[in-house]
Amino acid sequence: MKYVIIPILSALVLLASCKSQSKEQTGAKYKTLRVEFSNQTLKRDYTAKLQGRQYVEIRPQVSGIITNICLNEGDLVHKGQVLFIIDQVPYKAALETAVANVKSAESKLATAKLTAESKEELFKENVVSEFDLQTARNNLAEARAALALARAEEINARNNLSYTEVKSPVDGVASMIPYRVGALVNSSITKPLVTVSDDSEIYAYFSLDENQILDLIQQYGSLQKTMEQMPNVELILSNGKVYKYPGKIDAISGTIEESTGVVSIRASFKNPDGLLRNGGSGRVVIPTSLDNVIVIPQAATSELQNRIFVYKVVDGIAKSTPVEVYRLNNGTEYVVETGLVPGDIIIAEGAGLMREGTVIDTNASTNE
Repeated sequence: MKYVIIPILSALVLLASCKSQSKEQTGAKYKTLRVEFSNQTLKRDYTAKLQGRQYVEIRPQVSGIITNICLNEGDLVHKGQVLFIIDQVPYKAALETAVANVKSAESKLATAKLTAESKEELFKENVVSEFDLQTARNNLAEARAALALARAEEINARNNLSYTEVKSPVDGVASMIPYRVGALVNSSITKPLVTVSDDSEIYAYFSLDENQILDLIQQYGSLQKTMEQMPNVELILSNGKVYKYPGKIDAISGTIEESTGVVSIRASFKNPDGLLRNGGSGRVVIPTSLDNVIVIPQAATSELQNRIFVYKVVDGIAKSTPVEVYRLNNGTEYVVETGLVPGDIIIAEGAGLMREGTVIDTNASTNE
């Protein structure tokens, strides 16, 4: 029986070998892609810090004890609204003193004026000497100067009294308040009484490196044209959601920071719902639109020594082909600048496992 089994086993091995050779000759089945021109929008995001359109630290201009706090923390406040009142008693007294000094100076001026006029008449009649006349004139000038000084002191006293009512210079939202009634404050306090942020419009500040700025200038022609022609940008909030209102880049620094080599950029966003807050963070997304370009999946590429390769199918054979790609990508696709032309067929997946010269069955392969 064993003489019969051996020839049968040999025949099975030979048959399997023939089938394997036949499969290799006809080629393997791979997912392929025929490249064509298309339009592509690439997006790149940058970490940004959010600031209100105006952010004002409110500090007292006079010293004294806080007698009244006229707002709640986090309130919406309006320009000119009284926020704090500082003890007014000493400043009212100073104003009354200044007013009295003005009246006294006015009386002295009137007396000096009468005396000078009298001396003028007496001098004409040779009753008084020229010395007496000049002395009267000098007293009149001194009285006038004293009145001017008294009036200036009155203005200063009125201003100081008005400063006891600390008012908001802008519309906005109030911060937390680090002081309470009874606290002694002055113009040199470390922490402001309160900060008011106008959040009707929010500025998102972020940075681009020197090469990216040069790319923009070369693309649009100048920084001014860059701001005018760049498309709207998006804002991704700290919770990962996209802010519903688009923004616009409206300011680009004209200098490069020496320590970091970056250029500061500002994008503005409307904030009618009050969702954005001063001091917040997010990511600004800048889109780049490219027309009539070749786009391939990154899965169709492999990288070797900082060069990117694809496998082009030429006459049914996989051929390794270097390509140059656009500096930006969306994380899943590349925009090919050189190395491929429309109509080329490439291996769409698994390029990293492909070998040069692999036979590809273009009839059995799948095209995307």
